[in-house]
Amino acid sequence: MTNNTERAKTIIEALPYIQKYRGKVVVIKYGGNAMISPQLCDAVMDDILLLGLVGIKVVLVHGGGPDINEMLKKIGKQAVFINGLRYTDQETMDVVQSVLCGKINKNLVAMICRKGGKAMGLCGLDDALLTAKKLDRGDGEDYGLVGELVSVNTGILSDAMESGYIPVVATVAYGIDGNTAYNINADTAAARIAAELNAEKLILLTDTQGVLKDPSDSSTLIKVIHPYEIKRYIDNGIVSGGMIPKLTCCADAIGGGVTRTHILDGRVPHSIIIEMLTNEGAGTMIL
Repeated sequence: MTNNTERAKTIIEALPYIQKYRGKVVVIKYGGNAMISPQLCDAVMDDILLLGLVGIKVVLVHGGGPDINEMLKKIGKQAVFINGLRYTDQETMDVVQSVLCGKINKNLVAMICRKGGKAMGLCGLDDALLTAKKLDRGDGEDYGLVGELVSVNTGILSDAMESGYIPVVATVAYGIDGNTAYNINADTAAARIAAELNAEKLILLTDTQGVLKDPSDSSTLIKVIHPYEIKRYIDNGIVSGGMIPKLTCCADAIGGGVTRTHILDGRVPHSIIIEMLTNEGAGTMIL
């Protein structure tokens, strides 16, 4: 009886959050170990399906770096990164497009459908969902076919959600400055999509607990960060490496009108539900 009572309390605890977020848009960027592990992948799909069933509109934006690296290795090509971005020549772009828009995207759609949900696989080339031009950071580096986002066609996403579908988006963009496709960083794309959709939340699933003052001590998790604090954390060395662009993307999303952004540990099963539908919360929130 006690176990049943506790289960009932857990469900009731979720009620005000369901009421708060029902009808709102949540953009989830999915990647890292949560994508590699079948068990974690299954948990993420369960979370997304549950959110959809209680009336929360979810857009799933995914990466796929490990699968891309594996395919490049199979064809004897070395993955090259410049300042954290994958150098993308034409041969690499062909692999990125086939792996992201094909294998990964359709596998995720199939997983949601097998669980009884409705999902629609999309990439930035579909109806010019994402348009981009060649990235120029002004640092003299040539990143190849890496793009800078120009626009998001939110109509196709809104239409899919209004019809009860979960859009699953691969971040390959339609080039507006030439007859080409561009590789877009998934965090960057998710932040821009969230802003353009006036999303309630942007959630980035990562391979860390969140932002830690001491990376070796999980008790030093910083639960809330305001955008104006980010530079100080970077200058102090608390935030470094791959966490810098993630926080920057969160700040950009906030600047674009997203209410809250979250960096969650994708290695924790059901971290999305813990954050969205419980009093406990998870990870680091930027607001």
